Amino acid sequence: MTPAGPRNAPDVVDVVALGESMVTFLPSRPGRLADVPSFARGIGGAESNVACVLAAAGHSARWISAVGAAGFGDHLLAEIGAYGVDVTSVRRDPARPTGIYFRTAGDRAGDAHEVAYYRAGSAASAMSPDTVDPAAVRSGCVLHLSGITAALSPACLDLMRELTIRRPGRPLVSFDVNHRPGLWRDTDAPTVLRDLARGADLVFVGQDEAWGLHSPEAVRAALPEPEVLVVKQGATGATVFERRDATFVPAPRVDVGAAVGAGDAFAAGFLSATLRALPVRDRLRHGHFMAAAALTVPGDLATPPARQHADRLAALDDAAWGRLRLGPGWTEETQRADEEVRTP
Repeated sequence: MTPAGPRNAPDVVDVVALGESMVTFLPSRPGRLADVPSFARGIGGAESNVACVLAAAGHSARWISAVGAAGFGDHLLAEIGAYGVDVTSVRRDPARPTGIYFRTAGDRAGDAHEVAYYRAGSAASAMSPDTVDPAAVRSGCVLHLSGITAALSPACLDLMRELTIRRPGRPLVSFDVNHRPGLWRDTDAPTVLRDLARGADLVFVGQDEAWGLHSPEAVRAALPEPEVLVVKQGATGATVFERRDATFVPAPRVDVGAAVGAGDAFAAGFLSATLRALPVRDRLRHGHFMAAAALTVPGDLATPPARQHADRLAALDDAAWGRLRLGPGWTEETQRADEEVRTP
């Protein structure tokens, strides 16, 4: 699949990502939120994460959202813009706040992990078909969405339904299911998310959120409409279905620092390789690389590997790929190595 978009438009970008981003407060040390004495401020949001990783990897990206008019909104725009993401289509809402959340350190799995969201009534939750600029939405070769937006409010769900209607000339629509049960109230979330996925061209879904289905083949049978379906199978690997063909690529071994942001990073890596028209196997391998970069740092966003080095690793034969192991700092080391190669 090669994205097609309005490449003759003066403000066209590779990817438009639409969704809420929040100010994230990361603990200074492990422990219960009640016991942590201080927090470092960051940013977090599935769609903006994808935009930031793509921009850091050399693609043009635009983020569409809404934030409050106060300082936290300023912080999000400044931080996301610093990655090279175009934030000119983000609406400032003087009547609603920017969402924030706090989380404990380390892995999101386990009973000890806590996340406290303060996003109800946020500026982004008021997004609707009437508040989003259609020209900005159509300005990318790819439009990336996620199921999180659909859970924020009825107006946001209306927007998602509008954006996933199959129309001639629309961008390639990428949809990450991102089922977050805690965000849904009195709604049949699996049915809603499956219906949205059916309207997309490229779908990412984790095996653990795939409607109780226990194999990639079963997921494909339940979701035949998207031209490309990527089923993420955790540390095992990922399977991509392109039309009738299926390709599985195992994930490399990773020394995990914190299991946060990996799904967004995987989507960014796969989209980056798709924009470059790389073979299916390499699209999956680049997805694994971006996920590994996120898994080996404490926050949601990591420095991506240098493209030249990632391409060399993606070209490994199966035996060498099976021996690959990535740990903390691996992306910085590959960037330094590539800089040395380029230095005369």
